[in-house]
Amino acid sequence: MDFLSDPDNVDLYLTGFSWILRLTGAGALGALVLGVILAGMRVSPVPVLRAFGAGWVNTFRNTPLTLIIFFCYFGLYSTLGLTLDSEDIALNNFWLGVLGLSVYTAAFVCEAIRSGINTVPPGQAEAARALGLSFFQVLRIIVLPQAGRAVIAPLGSIFIALAKNSTIVGTIGLAESSSAMKTMIETYSSQTILIFLLFAGTFAAVLIPTGYFFGWLANRLAVKR
Repeated sequence: MDFLSDPDNVDLYLTGFSWILRLTGAGALGALVLGVILAGMRVSPVPVLRAFGAGWVNTFRNTPLTLIIFFCYFGLYSTLGLTLDSEDIALNNFWLGVLGLSVYTAAFVCEAIRSGINTVPPGQAEAARALGLSFFQVLRIIVLPQAGRAVIAPLGSIFIALAKNSTIVGTIGLAESSSAMKTMIETYSSQTILIFLLFAGTFAAVLIPTGYFFGWLANRLAVKR
């Protein structure tokens, strides 16, 4: 791999994947928080909240992620002037990417958690309500802890997809792994296949064990009924 003999290419490769890891971590956290809130809305007894949750899920789950990322950059930043980091353009693009990834992935997280909520026996919630707990107390104390254990594997698949989707943020100027691969291929066109195998292999080397880990964790923490 002659292209890796250049220290600049090694730095480009490492920097690209460091951005991917940061995008995945921040996007997963944002999507998890927002997804839990949306799942609570979707099972809420309040019709307005249920409608809002359903509208969010149906809208973002059926909208291409590329359009959402473009909207965050060209709509929120370029047109409306929303700046998430005024001192560093790369960090500003990073946070715009995190915003797009979070709102998109939250729709899938919401549905995964809602499916977990449906696995909790209704009698448990009814008994808690009979003791005087409010809907949100029942959800927080009784339902969500059990639902979370039931959806570890689906959430793992969603976060793995998020890691791969993070490469789309390169379309708004962040120098993540897909941008690094493009730059290397333009410079070393005769080694295109090797460059592709390097980047694809890196993703596989990280994400395949991650998938097995989530599968193991799901079995370990599964609710025994």
